[in-house]
Amino acid sequence: MGGKQPNEKIDLYKENKAEYGAGKTPRLIEVGRVQYLAFSGQGAPGSEAFQDAMAALYGMAFTIKMTRKFAGKGDYVVCKLEGIYFPDGDADFADTPPDQWRWKMMIRTPDFVGQDDMDDAVGKLLDKGKTPAVKDVALETLAEGRCVQMLHVGPYEKEGETIAVMEQFVAEQGLRVSGPHHEIYLSDPRRVAPERLKTILRLPVSSR
Repeated sequence: MGGKQPNEKIDLYKENKAEYGAGKTPRLIEVGRVQYLAFSGQGAPGSEAFQDAMAALYGMAFTIKMTRKFAGKGDYVVCKLEGIYFPDGDADFADTPPDQWRWKMMIRTPDFVGQDDMDDAVGKLLDKGKTPAVKDVALETLAEGRCVQMLHVGPYEKEGETIAVMEQFVAEQGLRVSGPHHEIYLSDPRRVAPERLKTILRLPVSSR
């Protein structure tokens, strides 16, 4: 018999493969409404503020998952880290120094996770002496719609080369970029050499 079994672990990445399809050439995809645990901030990746955001985001993600699992409310895979980056104000992102980047770091989470889960997780984490930044993690929804997506292989510093290819594709399709660039991290930079890092890059697009 097909279908998901009652005790089967939910894996949103596998269940939404079409939204994460990416190869070495750009492609158009459609992304629906997605719920995320999200933390917004500013500064270079690797800065103290960024690391604090990561600790808070992952702390919330795993605490909510394990609390629901032990309560018999089902289990799911904690999804891959995603990030949206944009400049401060009307500046060109390519010309913006990393310490001035604004970002929203996100972990996709099932729709059945709600504010009660969030409040409970914050209490648990603060009781354990974890970073107060857990109070700044929010539940947010994003509906990007039509996007161009491509796989970037290599250091994060060279993503601009892949984005340039994507932007040329967007122009050739008679479209325009309509939102900030979105990254989905498939590799752990602590364990994978820079030249082998795999990152899905996404650009929301619309008609001219």
